[in-house]
Amino acid sequence: MLLTVDIGNTNIKLGVYSGAELLAHWRLATERLRLADEYGVMIHNLFGLAGLDPRAVQGCAISCVVPPLTSQFRTLSRTYLGVEPVIIGPGIATGLRYEIDTPDQLGADRVANSLAAFRRYGGPVIAIAFGTATAFDVITAEGVYVGGAIAPGIGIAADALFRLAARLYQVELARPPQVIGKNTVHYMQSGLILGYAGLVEGLVRRMHAELGGPCTVVATGGLAEVIAGETDAITAVEPYLTLDGLRMIYEMNRKD
Repeated sequence: MLLTVDIGNTNIKLGVYSGAELLAHWRLATERLRLADEYGVMIHNLFGLAGLDPRAVQGCAISCVVPPLTSQFRTLSRTYLGVEPVIIGPGIATGLRYEIDTPDQLGADRVANSLAAFRRYGGPVIAIAFGTATAFDVITAEGVYVGGAIAPGIGIAADALFRLAARLYQVELARPPQVIGKNTVHYMQSGLILGYAGLVEGLVRRMHAELGGPCTVVATGGLAEVIAGETDAITAVEPYLTLDGLRMIYEMNRKD
């Protein structure tokens, strides 16, 4: 079995694979001060609840955008799983070529998303990840990563609105009954959900123009389904795109 770990600013996503089959997956809150032993106990408990034996893990692939946790999960993999992890970063084969100014600064999760989107749908393709940030990644038909865009995530935008506007309050991030709201809850839901659908449409349209034609658009992340339901700009939703990309990268870099 292979354990894939995507460590984001807000959540940690974990997946267990047997070959290309995803056997189990979980989501944990990202806690920067939590130690390898603590995460190790949590992962062992999750394996047990899923009826899986952690001793059967033969590999581990990690993407991390929270630097303090990279070393913790490296230790976890070595100590609790007995395997040397593949950590996505400089020097790791990804199956893509890069035509950007700073490829070494590209987030590991974006690398995984890009590869999985390209492998699944071919190119040109745009991968959109709705997470702490909303990240757009563009890959050509030749498998060249040519760039992308980053916008604040929907959660960040909502939290800023609630925190800085004294008379506004937290609302469910769900579709309002109509675009023109009739009360404060619906005003905010329209601006957040439908507003972000408009953001996606606008950026995708401009990216298509620069690419010289339309392409497949694949979305992943917590609110991908919600936004995809509000726009025709998104072709497909892949909830486990990042984990699948980590599996693919591991296969390229495994040392048997």
